[in-house]
Amino acid sequence: MTRRSLFSLSTSSSTNHIITPNEIYNGFRALGFSILFSLGGLLIPLFFSYPTTLGHSWLPDPLFRIYASSIHKAKHGSDTGIYDSDGHLRVQLFDEMFEKMDSSVADQGSGLGDDGKTRDGSLGVGDLVRLHARNRVAADPAGWSFAAMEWWTTWLLLQRDGRVWKEDLRAMYDGTLFWKIRDERLVKQEGWTQGYGWRDWAGTMWNNGTWKTWEVGSKRKVGGRSEL
Repeated sequence: MTRRSLFSLSTSSSTNHIITPNEIYNGFRALGFSILFSLGGLLIPLFFSYPTTLGHSWLPDPLFRIYASSIHKAKHGSDTGIYDSDGHLRVQLFDEMFEKMDSSVADQGSGLGDDGKTRDGSLGVGDLVRLHARNRVAADPAGWSFAAMEWWTTWLLLQRDGRVWKEDLRAMYDGTLFWKIRDERLVKQEGWTQGYGWRDWAGTMWNNGTWKTWEVGSKRKVGGRSEL
């Protein structure tokens, strides 16, 4: 998950464009993540508060707040490059990422891959692993780690039939998806029905001996929906 787009949800209560660790925690909870996972999300201000503070002061923020106006300074290495150094979305690179990394083959899909075959516009776990490996640059263990955590979180939140779909990922990059998820969880009885939680894993492992819920036709139950 991209930090810049997640902050679009966190700033719903912020008028000064300063995001506190508490708002980041609440943002994760609003998306349906468990308490433990949301606490893990506090690594974001721990690692990225100071880079954004540099747009305003050389001194670190003692409260680990994040300054949204300089969020582009928190851009790490070994990423997709879909955001440029100023924090703008590169739509062409986003489309090219799916053309190169989407390994699916469909009768009718959203476009052609490099091999001329029609794709369905999605990335599976294997595709995301290959994408992460392709983007790794030398001597950048911090960037490798951050990128791995972001893609892992993205898959947990967005997966449908085991894959991350292009339209969902695009909405995540521009930030609109988070408002949609929050609103669906608040308004609709079934809530947000995509994603993968610990109950999904435990249930399918216990009943079917696999963690792949989409292969056994398991359907998520909301109300008592699995937290991520």
